[in-house]
Order: sequence, then C-alpha cells, then structure tokens
Amino acid sequence: MARAMVLLWACSLLLVSANVAEAIGVNWGNTLSSHNLLPSVVVQLLKDNGIDKVKLFDSDPWIVKAFAGAGIEVMLGIPNSDLKRLSDDYGQAQDWVKHNLTKHLYQGGVVVKFVAVGNEPFLKSYNGSYLHITLPAMKNIQKAINEAGHGDNVKVTTPLNADVYESAGSTVPSAGDFRTDIRSLMVEMVRWLDSNNAPFLVNIYPKAGVPKLDIIVGEAGWPTDGDKDANVKYAKRFYDGFLKKIASNKGTPLRPGHMEAYLFGLLDEDMKSIAPGNFERHWGIFRFDGQPKFEMDFTGKGNDKMPVAAKDVQYLAKLWCVFNKDVKNMSLVAPNMNYACSAADCTPLGYGSSCNNLDMYGNISYAFNMYYQMNDQSAEACVFQGLATLGTKDPSNGTCVFPIQIQSAGTRLGTVSRVSVVVSLLVFLALF
Repeated sequence: MARAMVLLWACSLLLVSANVAEAIGVNWGNTLSSHNLLPSVVVQLLKDNGIDKVKLFDSDPWIVKAFAGAGIEVMLGIPNSDLKRLSDDYGQAQDWVKHNLTKHLYQGGVVVKFVAVGNEPFLKSYNGSYLHITLPAMKNIQKAINEAGHGDNVKVTTPLNADVYESAGSTVPSAGDFRTDIRSLMVEMVRWLDSNNAPFLVNIYPKAGVPKLDIIVGEAGWPTDGDKDANVKYAKRFYDGFLKKIASNKGTPLRPGHMEAYLFGLLDEDMKSIAPGNFERHWGIFRFDGQPKFEMDFTGKGNDKMPVAAKDVQYLAKLWCVFNKDVKNMSLVAPNMNYACSAADCTPLGYGSSCNNLDMYGNISYAFNMYYQMNDQSAEACVFQGLATLGTKDPSNGTCVFPIQIQSAGTRLGTVSRVSVVVSLLVFLALF
C-alpha cells in the first residue's frame, strides 16, 4: 500500500503542450523549506548539471530575476490563493503580468515560456473551491499577456493532478476520460487552451476533441526517505528508467515522439505537510543543502555519475545537539522529544526510513539536533530541561545523517547588508 501511494504521487501530474522541444526540467519549490539556498546558488546548480528548464510554484521577483541571462527556461507559478482575485478583476491580472512577467522580459533577461495559473486546483480534497475561478483567471492572465505584447511567446497553463480523470474500471490508458463532475469544465478548458496554442494536460484528449497535443510530464519523481519504499535505491531505479524513456524519443503508443518532462523535485523541503506521508519532505534529487543523493544521468544515456553539488553554500558551525547520557531521570524524554519533532523534521526516524537503525539514545539525539539546527543553532534550542548537550563529534550513523544547517538566504543577505552599512560608515568617517 505504501509503495502504491508513493507511485501514485510519483507519476501524478501531467502537462500537455502543442509545440514543445524535448528537454528535462525540474520543479523547484522554495516556500516550504525552513532554510533556503540563495537563488544564485540554485541557478548555478542547474547550469552545472545541464538542466535548462525550471518550474516554479510562485513568481517571487527575487527568485525570478536570478535567472536573468542564465539561459534557463522558467515556468512561473500563480498560487491557488490568488485565483479568485485574478478571476474577478481583470485589472488585477494586468497588474500581475506587469509586476511579475513583463519586467523580466528584456534583452538578456529571463526566458519565460509558460505561466502556471494555480496548482492542482481541481483536487477532490479542495471540495470544488477553485472549480469556477480557475479558467476565468487563466483567461484573464492570457489576455493581459497578449495585451502586453508577449502572447506569441508566453502561454498560460494549469498543472492538474491525475485525479481529474477516471478510467471507469478499464486498465487501458486510452479508455480514460475526465471525472464526471468536472468533465464539461475540463472540455471547455482544454478547447480554450488548444485554440490559444497553450499547454495543458493529460493523455485523454482525443475524447475532448484535441487529439494533436503533445504530452509534457509536469511532475515525475521518487522520494528518498520517510517510508520503507522511499529510498535512494528505488529513486535511482525510477530515474534511470524514466530518463531513459524520455531520451528514447519514443513517447507512448498513442502519442509517439518527443516528450518533455519536469522532475520532482530539485531540493528536499522540510516544512511540507506530511499528511499524505512522511516521504513528502524527501522528493529532492538533492538534499536541502544542494548535495546530490545518488548517481544519475540527466541525459538518460546511462552514463551515471554524481550530479554536481551546489557551490558557495555556507553552513553553520560544526555543532550537534545530542542527548546527555549523564541524565538519570528519563521521564522528561518523551515530552521533550515530542516537542522537538513537532517543530522540526523527524520523518527519517520512521519505520524503514534512513534513521530507523538508531538506538533509543540516537533517536532522542536526532530529534534534539533537528530542532537545534532548525533554530539556527540557538543556545536556547539545546536545553530540553537539561536533557541535551552540545558536541563537536558528528553522530551520523550509517544511512542516518545528522545534518548541519545552512545559513538561509535571508540570513546571508542580512549579514551582507550589515557589512555594507559598516563599510559605508567607515568610508564616510575617513572622508569627513
């Protein structure tokens, strides 16, 4: 059951486009991590590994402008929370395009080909919250893009989860159709997008009257931790097969030819909801700090090697918060460990996960250290009513890594800003 759940999530999202080049891209989410790499570091990471397409989940200007001149194609994202205002007010759509798109589209600027309006807005779990506002929002954004003079080069899409269709008991993919409750809406959306030469999803469009659309896989990946079936071995096996399939240019029996794909995802995200499973925080091909997890070949030719790691990553001090074995009263351990794990990521401690091999003291130390690192190694974050102590010896054990946190992008910027102020003040005093 667990493996089936992982597989469902691994292959759950498909996009479709009328005219796209074969390429491998990657999804990069930067809003659900406690500590983020600098955008410039991520851009260089992508370039070093030959990844020339990236799909974002928002349009943070600080993130987007880092791609200026990089030669990396960017898909901007608009979160579901913005759909209502963009559907209700065309002026809001015009403002969004002005402030989030057109300012980046200058000679030598950012290469933007798609804008993803919403993210899986028709999931059953949303109870129809976005059913009647997604398409109007898409139309308004595309209209604003057209008016800004970029409609030929920038197209609107919306990434949808595979639960938008149903197979009515058939095991043949081509027998699939849209869910009954949203079929009319989906057909309207697909035909509108087709008329605008814009991308969409999935592999059941012949029944919707647009049989010539090519498939783009919007999310495909395998998690590496948080479940007995989420590990490096299975992830490597998945990517080896998937990338080989993409590189073959064979497509599917119904849709032969080139296929574009976005891998999911680039980096681990330690603040993602674990409601679907503990594996949710471990989709990254790279760890949170940009370190690769396993050998792979992004070209799909089987020339496996470790991907190039992120450069210029600044870490905190080599300090770990661990359980103080001199403690005799163990009654305080459970509540303190629960507290630590409620605020930090302890998913690797689960059954079959990377830290499942630790003993009792190791489990306690792991929880304490994750909380300590999450809180930027604050002294107050390694007390736990006297149960914890600081150490300089790495307690990592086998597959279980006790991480050292990175300086987050915001922290590093703050440091640079303070240094700049001090330098400016010294120059001023020297001159006057």
